[in-house]
Amino acid sequence: MHGTVELLLELGLLVGALGLLGAIAGKAGISAIPLYLIAGLAFGHGGIYEMHAITGFLDVGAEVGVVLLLFTLGLEYTPRELLGTMKTSWLGAVVDLVLNAAPGVACALILGWGPIAAVVFGGVTYVSSSGIIAKVLSDLGWLGNRETPTILALLVAEDMIMALYLPILTTLLAGLAFAQAASGLGIALLAVAGAFVVASRFGGLLSRFLESPNDEILLLKVMGIVLVIAGLAEQVHVSAAVGAFIVGMALSGEVSRQAEETLEPLKNLFAAIFFVNFGLETDPTALPPVLPVAILLAVVTIATKFATGWWAAGRSGSAFTGKLRAGLVLLPRGEFSIVIAGLGVAAGLDSQLGSVAAAYVLILAAIGPLAPRLAGPIVAKRRRKARARRLAEAAA
Repeated sequence: MHGTVELLLELGLLVGALGLLGAIAGKAGISAIPLYLIAGLAFGHGGIYEMHAITGFLDVGAEVGVVLLLFTLGLEYTPRELLGTMKTSWLGAVVDLVLNAAPGVACALILGWGPIAAVVFGGVTYVSSSGIIAKVLSDLGWLGNRETPTILALLVAEDMIMALYLPILTTLLAGLAFAQAASGLGIALLAVAGAFVVASRFGGLLSRFLESPNDEILLLKVMGIVLVIAGLAEQVHVSAAVGAFIVGMALSGEVSRQAEETLEPLKNLFAAIFFVNFGLETDPTALPPVLPVAILLAVVTIATKFATGWWAAGRSGSAFTGKLRAGLVLLPRGEFSIVIAGLGVAAGLDSQLGSVAAAYVLILAAIGPLAPRLAGPIVAKRRRKARARRLAEAAA
């Protein structure tokens, strides 16, 4: 009973605090995500007060938050639309991998962590946070923009590469032969391909099964399907987020709109928990010594990730505004980066790797939601300059 009371009190205080932070962010006209991250730092290990009773709940809630963020993002697109974009964006995925893994690899080698640590840290700097980006796209109303399918194609490609990378990485860290990871790797690829085929061919059947005039029944059906598919995806070494995203793509018509409206409050709650939990898992006292390295790495990868988004959006036909938005929205790193660094530390690599990764991810997770808001002022300033130049030319 005492444990239940403590859990309810801690959870109530945390959720109430998040509500206040969200209100402050709303009045300031900024994203609440950085404030949620700071709240996590304040109430985690090494913070002003450490919460114990709700850690297990928050771990599960954070997973559900990422799943719901990617599911609702998938609702905006069909498999045909996304596959069409991926066919034209594959080169962008290669550019993304080369430009953004290289700084992490170089950092690990320069700091003397060794070649295996370089493979680990390349993954940390490469993969963007699908959870944060999904939240930003939704908050800013950019889901229908021309450049958004290109952004999504890059994110899905990153998750696909993670499906290849993680089995290889765990094999290297365990010191096993590569052949021992081959079966898991093959299963992961088959699972992703099969899921796309099912979403393309049988999405209508799934939509009809989930249809319901009652929001409560629809909510239960959708949550059940999404969580089961996400769990199965994890079972075959594919990101749960990819599984949820594919389920979202499979739905169409009225059921898609109804599911989005019904799940919106749950998505907002669990997304906030995801960001708080991210901060909770970071010890703030370990961050100051590694901040110079983390800041330098963040500056470099802000440039490389921005260049990736700008180039990929331009290649798909977006104009200046779309290229700018694509470059800015891809900046945050998050859940995958922390998981990858955690695998390396658990395997006995240099403990500084985890601290640098945490500081690096916190910097970009805080900058990520704020940077896209610069797009509007930059575009407006550019238009004013162009108008002034035209007037000056006309006067001459």
